[in-house]
Amino acid sequence: MKFSQWLWMLFLSFAWLSMVIADDGVEVKKSEEGFAISEKGRPVLFYQIKAKSQDGKFKRANYVHPLYSLGGEILTEDFPKDHLHHRGVFWAWHTLTVGGEYAGDNWVCDDFEWDLQEAKVVKGKANVGGVKTRWLWKSPKVVDEKGEMKAMVEEITTVRVGTRREHYRLVDFEIRLKALLDEVRMAGSLDEKGYGGFSVRMHRPKDMVFIGDAGVVKPQRLAIEGGEWMDMSGSLTSEGKSGLTILCHPSLPIFPQKWLLRMGAQQNPRWPGNKPVLLPKGKEVVLRYRLVIHDDQLKAEDISQLQDEYANEAVK
Repeated sequence: MKFSQWLWMLFLSFAWLSMVIADDGVEVKKSEEGFAISEKGRPVLFYQIKAKSQDGKFKRANYVHPLYSLGGEILTEDFPKDHLHHRGVFWAWHTLTVGGEYAGDNWVCDDFEWDLQEAKVVKGKANVGGVKTRWLWKSPKVVDEKGEMKAMVEEITTVRVGTRREHYRLVDFEIRLKALLDEVRMAGSLDEKGYGGFSVRMHRPKDMVFIGDAGVVKPQRLAIEGGEWMDMSGSLTSEGKSGLTILCHPSLPIFPQKWLLRMGAQQNPRWPGNKPVLLPKGKEVVLRYRLVIHDDQLKAEDISQLQDEYANEAVK
């Protein structure tokens, strides 16, 4: 066999192997709009990096929508009629101040801009596909002597998607926040509800049931004690009953967090609540959450085990 023929056969072998690996794992595709993550041709989620709005209002970026069920149906909502500022899986705060002065509201997308600095595909452990972004938080209310917006906070967010297992899929979110100015403070809504932080706006069937690590809970007007994780299950899609669980990592600034739950709005393990907290200049605050997308075969004891595994994972 000639050397050139041998090289060609070797190339074909590697090409075939790479196709097998891509087919068996998670695939991430980048476009101008954002990152589409799928597995074996079935969509998992879309991470929106280009700002979008509705008739010029509620302009937002840096969130996940759609998020798909195991069978490929959409679980989340964007621009829902009752709360146009809600959007898929998002992390935002109603109250932002710098030096005690109002500095925007990225919960309702008011006086706020997400300035994208970097967005790339990242490799992790086997069978995991990921995206890493770096943003600067800016507001027309915070400007320099030339009238140009100053960066208030640097956000570095990583989203990682695991391959489907028999009854579920894991999606990890790590959000790193670092103040770039002095006296940057943030909070949720300043009323008694205090909503803000990591949130999921999802379809909500009439038969939705909320289960925490202490058992079944009922949504209330105010935040409730729900434990380390919360599952929302019901007839979420035409596939029948399925669910979505939010797991909270014990490294969070407050753990466990209180939960703001709604039959008809976002589900929110709130942080920090209605009392503003200082983001120390130059020091990162890290928020970690894991979503479990599952079918109706996953039980509460299985979710508890997944929470234990998540809690025991090494944090870098």
